[in-house]
Amino acid sequence: MIDKLAFVHPDAKIGNNVTIGPWSYIGEGVEIGDDCWLSSHVVIKGPTVIGKGNRIFQFASVGEECQDKKYAGEPTRLIIGDNNIIRESVTIHRGTIQDNSETRIGSNNLFMAYVHIAHDCVVGNNVIMANNASIAGHCHVGDFAILGGMTGVHQFVHIGAHAFTAGCSLVLQDVPPFVMASGQAATPRGLNFEGMKRRGFSKETQQAMRRAYKTMYRSSLTVTEAVEAMQEDAAQFPEVANFIEFCTSSNRGIIR
Repeated sequence: MIDKLAFVHPDAKIGNNVTIGPWSYIGEGVEIGDDCWLSSHVVIKGPTVIGKGNRIFQFASVGEECQDKKYAGEPTRLIIGDNNIIRESVTIHRGTIQDNSETRIGSNNLFMAYVHIAHDCVVGNNVIMANNASIAGHCHVGDFAILGGMTGVHQFVHIGAHAFTAGCSLVLQDVPPFVMASGQAATPRGLNFEGMKRRGFSKETQQAMRRAYKTMYRSSLTVTEAVEAMQEDAAQFPEVANFIEFCTSSNRGIIR
């Protein structure tokens, strides 16, 4: 299943039923799990660990050294889960010792063409990043988040679970869970109710999140005052509690 025109380093560990197309390069310190499929012209450098069932398309560069000028060749790594789709010309870089020395990608994600995931990022599960979406170093993206095409995310920004950014958004501060954002700089534009419906959130949960959003964004309350006003719903709905925790723990501040 490995094309004779591909290069696979003797130190690389390749699982069962793995396809590697012609002119692909698999470097030292790379581990590829079972049932992965790599097109032609794919470059994977290590240390990188890739799980099972991933599909990586042509000209993707996975596990390359980061573009941080502080990086001096330290042994950092990239960890990727299972069943991800990594489309054409996607770039995913390893971490730096200034953070946890690793970039981490979950499972069941779709990274469309030309997506960039920088050093030390943490991307959850079931995330969609549309064409040309880019996240700078140290960003975190929660489960089921969707980043529209050409979204640009500033370093250290966190995107909450089930959040949504419109195409061409410039995200300079944290986007709380379930919030839709757009603009340059991005501002809140409501809640991702369509995503909540698709993922089976109850009407009661949706209503509780609607109240939480209105309290945070449609009242004249400060963040501290809004959090206090949401405590009753937080006791009943974990989604509201997670919303509060995200907002109160934000280092860059949430979009307002």
